[in-house]
Amino acid sequence: MKTELADLTKGTANDSKSSAGDKHETAQAMMQLEQEKINRRLHEVLEQKNALQKIDINIKSSKIIIGSLVKTNGLYLFISVALGKINMDDKNIIFLSPDSPLGKKLMGLKINERTEINGVVYKIEEIE
Repeated sequence: MKTELADLTKGTANDSKSSAGDKHETAQAMMQLEQEKINRRLHEVLEQKNALQKIDINIKSSKIIIGSLVKTNGLYLFISVALGKINMDDKNIIFLSPDSPLGKKLMGLKINERTEINGVVYKIEEIE
């Protein structure tokens, strides 16, 4: 993303030296919008990185907390930030935010407890 921003900035500088008129102004505006979009996404990614770095995965708990790896119905969920599905150690793990609807229902549960969301029952099998 930083490379894309640098390229756009360079492109904007080069473009400002060349043509004039409506076409030029439209190109400038589009490049600026793209830069803003990339800056927002970069900011989001850096916030996610900071949140992940704050999680201490060495804390062991009998209940689900931020940083817990939870096995439920054969599905692995890592309570952290919403990153989607990631394959690690031949397991598909869904990185789930504790603020998501399912994350909120899972927080504080213990092994053998259950919760339900959208008609799906989740039974806690393991907490690591």
